[in-house]
Amino acid sequence: MLLLYNTGVRLYFITIYLASFFNKKAKLWISGRKNQPLIRFSESIWFHFASLGEFEQGRPVLERFRVLYPDYKIVITFFSPSGYEIRKNTPLADAVYYLPLDTARNARDFIDTIQPTMAVFTKYEYWYHFFNELHRQDLPLYIISGIFRPKQVFFKWYGSLHRKILSFVSWFFVQDDRSKILLQQLGINNATISGDTRFDRVWANAQRPKAIPAIDEFKNRHKIFIAGSTWPPDEKLIATLVSQYPDWKFIIAPHEISEEKIARLISILPENSTIRYSQILHPTSHISCLIIDNIGMLSSLYQYADIAYIGGGFGAGIHNTLEAAAFGLPVIFGPEYSKFKEANDLLALQAGFSIADETGLKTVTNNLVNNQTFYGSASEKAKAYVKAHTGATDTIIEHIKDGVSKKK
Repeated sequence: MLLLYNTGVRLYFITIYLASFFNKKAKLWISGRKNQPLIRFSESIWFHFASLGEFEQGRPVLERFRVLYPDYKIVITFFSPSGYEIRKNTPLADAVYYLPLDTARNARDFIDTIQPTMAVFTKYEYWYHFFNELHRQDLPLYIISGIFRPKQVFFKWYGSLHRKILSFVSWFFVQDDRSKILLQQLGINNATISGDTRFDRVWANAQRPKAIPAIDEFKNRHKIFIAGSTWPPDEKLIATLVSQYPDWKFIIAPHEISEEKIARLISILPENSTIRYSQILHPTSHISCLIIDNIGMLSSLYQYADIAYIGGGFGAGIHNTLEAAAFGLPVIFGPEYSKFKEANDLLALQAGFSIADETGLKTVTNNLVNNQTFYGSASEKAKAYVKAHTGATDTIIEHIKDGVSKKK
């Protein structure tokens, strides 16, 4: 099985390499790992995140470590360019790298260079050689905000190697009861139900949001419908709402912001109704649609909105609903949400609403716009849900802080 794993890793690298000739993200994935200079540390704490979303998810723990253990160097790795390129200069770390390809030699060289006293991985990403090397050197490895589902490879008859990977983990901090039960079925009992650190992150953000004067001017006392992390199928639906609600303003933050994608979005919106955020140089009172053509603003934009639509639900799965819910926004999303516990919870509370087509979107939006009792209930439940689920960071820190202290 290990031979198949190693072959798969190398085939993945070859696939990305070939794609790099015509795909910008793949090119960054390859070039970022090429001759990546590593700083040699005598002692560090290693945080790994698959991408930007996982960084934001694990950020509360990272920030707490930075305060509690200022003498330790912090090393961050990312698997994806969408995390590395945006957070490569974060002041929360002493060094930020792309995670090297998962080979035995890369794992050994990387760990020997940064000399971690422990490693913290957030939610996803289980790499055999890195985990094995940490285990071989008797270095603690923690999974935070972990979540497990029966369909994952760990629970399949052919998942023996992946179950072996799980055995290298010192402790799991999982989001829910089901995840802990699934691990127990594999004979893994070193797990605590801590909850999801994203709740801590989004709640803290909602309490101290960054003001954006240009958005305040754009809002100009109007109600705002915000669509975050959208893809073309989402945007096609949102475009149908603009003329239906002339007294509202719309903010659309696409998941991809290439010139081609932005131009396509503008083309489906009402003529002369749209402005890009980068082009706000004059009053926008006559503009009904604002397109966010940068990355990093979305979590602060929700403070100005009244209803949120979260993209991705017509593809691989919806994006972050919690950032909006923390501000008390009812959230709307497409049909692909089953893998996301918080989306299911919000649906059950009637603080979140899944739609499958244009008719569904218009029906839900109309109910929220015209029924203040319905809107108020959804808003209150969304905010209360997020607040009630905070505290995961405290649970995690309390468990592992002694291990850090003993290393000193």
